[in-house]
Amino acid sequence: MHRFAIADLPRTPWKNGGGSTREVVCQPPGTGMEAFDWRVSIATIAQPGPFSVFTGIDRTILLLDGDGVRLHAPGHFDHRLDVPGQPFAFAGDVAVDCTLLGGESTDFNVMTRRGVARSDVQLHTGRATLAPATAGVLLALDGDWSLNDGNTLLDVPAGQGVWWANAPTAWACSARQPQARLLSVRITPVRS
Repeated sequence: MHRFAIADLPRTPWKNGGGSTREVVCQPPGTGMEAFDWRVSIATIAQPGPFSVFTGIDRTILLLDGDGVRLHAPGHFDHRLDVPGQPFAFAGDVAVDCTLLGGESTDFNVMTRRGVARSDVQLHTGRATLAPATAGVLLALDGDWSLNDGNTLLDVPAGQGVWWANAPTAWACSARQPQARLLSVRITPVRS
């Protein structure tokens, strides 16, 4: 299990200058953008433009803060990502154009290699009991959370979280404030 804070994640500027990315985790370690099984990151979108195409990758994106964006893939979808915490899934193979709906926006991205892994992305309030998953990420969006994996009890404030890999883990999660929100990403292998 690995703890992280969004504020401590290094920013990597995009090649096109339209934003930056903070990587939470990429598995297996050291595989990079061409060979990962799954990856979770936080992106800041500062300018309109095309999304990178990731052949063979399934993506889930959700708005964390800002005015949001319009995602347009002719013949596939036209989606307004403007409500924080609502996941939107699409194939990374599709050419997507992004338009800002106002100012800069920050989003949460999950990518899994099709045929290798799949993700389940959920937003929780109050309490959540999460079934075991081989890998995943928990991120406190608002408020303070108590996270228990059966062995360790963690206090996690807003803007911080944990990730784990290669160790099936179940979680009991409890909010300490009524309006607290927790984002969960459960990664499971695809059985052949």
